Amino acid sequence: MAMDAFSASLMQDKREIVIAPTIYKFANFADFAAEFKLGDRDVVLTNEFIYKPFMEELGLTSKFVFQEKFGAGEPSEAMIETMYEAIPYDSYDRVIAVGGGAIMDLCKLLGCKRPSSVHELYFKREPVVHEKEVIAIPTTCGTGSEVTNISVAIVKDEKDGQLTGGETKLGLVSDDIIPNKVCLVPDLLKTLPYKPFAASAIDALIHATESFLSPHRKTVTSEMYSVKAAEMILEGFRRIALEGPEARMDYLGEFVTASLFAGIAFLKAGCATVHAMSFPLGGTYHVPHGESNYALFSKILEMYDEYQPDGELGKFKEIVARCLGCSKDDALRTLNVTLEKVLPLKPLHEYGFKEEDIKSFPVSVEANQQRLITNSYRPWSVELSERVYRECF
Repeated sequence: MAMDAFSASLMQDKREIVIAPTIYKFANFADFAAEFKLGDRDVVLTNEFIYKPFMEELGLTSKFVFQEKFGAGEPSEAMIETMYEAIPYDSYDRVIAVGGGAIMDLCKLLGCKRPSSVHELYFKREPVVHEKEVIAIPTTCGTGSEVTNISVAIVKDEKDGQLTGGETKLGLVSDDIIPNKVCLVPDLLKTLPYKPFAASAIDALIHATESFLSPHRKTVTSEMYSVKAAEMILEGFRRIALEGPEARMDYLGEFVTASLFAGIAFLKAGCATVHAMSFPLGGTYHVPHGESNYALFSKILEMYDEYQPDGELGKFKEIVARCLGCSKDDALRTLNVTLEKVLPLKPLHEYGFKEEDIKSFPVSVEANQQRLITNSYRPWSVELSERVYRECF
């Protein structure tokens, strides 16, 4: 299949990297609120479990809205429509996103002119028009969404313009949805339960890895960010593997910074095959994004290693070897062992994945995820996708 227009346009862009937001760092949410003078024309989209310990006692006049009131899991057409109804467009001037990737993606939409249809927006038949300031405060250490130009949602699937009756995950891509400002507040990660922490941190490592291996779009600058992100995350994983989950608590600042670096890297270099193949898994079975990526990551690296073990993958293995204290030849195995200690890997069938999906999911990936498949370290095909799903089943 020919390269999609979006990927082709990115490859023609000769800029090294684009860091659109201004980046700040604060010790706590109270310091942020004072610096940015939060008031009654600000809407803060967050979770109640974040609001209660960090915001409630501040007595702010801003409108606080809890994402869980719109539904569970990742953003969907229905969730976005419910959010629009709950937060009238003329009720706020500024959007504050305090949360994980779902909240970041939703707030990017709150900063834009309301579309007549969420479905038409995600299928790129309506324009993206940024109109209100968005401030992003991540409370996980994985998505990097606070600096990226993409908002992901689970939408009704189409084929040749007709609804299929199923769902898929699509990314709305536009530089107009990049948040205006990013504020890092590591203190907010302290209430994040271990499993979502681990899954999001692995997701950040995958961002860094796919950006580093991107064959067409990687730049000198994106490589610098992806390498630094990978080094920081691998060091954190090394500590957790040796000392247990609580070892993360003294390293939260590094994790949230590494996630930001990985987001900056893939804003230019792009994510690739792991994300492309995880999207139908997440869209169909509502597997959390980090977990769906992790389920496929090791197998795809193994197939990259079959194709070209030296080259950029060889350099990646050198980074892993240096960080985890192993030989280059043993790097991928040691990485897998370390990740298993951080978060046990589950086979796809434990998420509800069915044997017939081995054939149908690759078709969806080929049709809907070319902007990601374009960045694959090796030339990709439906047959390779089938093999990955089968061996991870």
